[in-house]
Amino acid sequence: MKSYMAATADVERKWYVVDAAGQTLGRLSSEIAKVLRGKNKPIFTPHIDTGDYVIVVNAEKIKATGKKLDQKIYYSHSDYPGGMREITLREMIEKKPADVITLAVKGMLPKGPLGRSMLTKLHVYAGAEHPHAAQKPEELKF
Repeated sequence: MKSYMAATADVERKWYVVDAAGQTLGRLSSEIAKVLRGKNKPIFTPHIDTGDYVIVVNAEKIKATGKKLDQKIYYSHSDYPGGMREITLREMIEKKPADVITLAVKGMLPKGPLGRSMLTKLHVYAGAEHPHAAQKPEELKF
């Protein structure tokens, strides 16, 4: 008996579209990370990118439970002394709603080159429109 290991050429990628309106940020992000990683497929191989493409629409209508809108803080640094910046989840949803979902999913993917290549298959849009109609994406429900 030998275990099946998928090769990059064996992987058939699909396109899925997810509506984020009214969904909880963490629960939605973990499901998206599973699809990007390929864990929903029987050919899943840990060291190969077997995942599918995911389009997320309505990112500006995402929900957060509890007091996370005011207590969750995103940090960035300009690499200059005193260059630390803080922004709350509420401000982030107003200014850059696509980055909220992208950062949440990024933290759930593997670190290193494999995770970075998986993240390139994620496309997040603040509104209801997306330019990927030619790929004929299927709707993904959770």
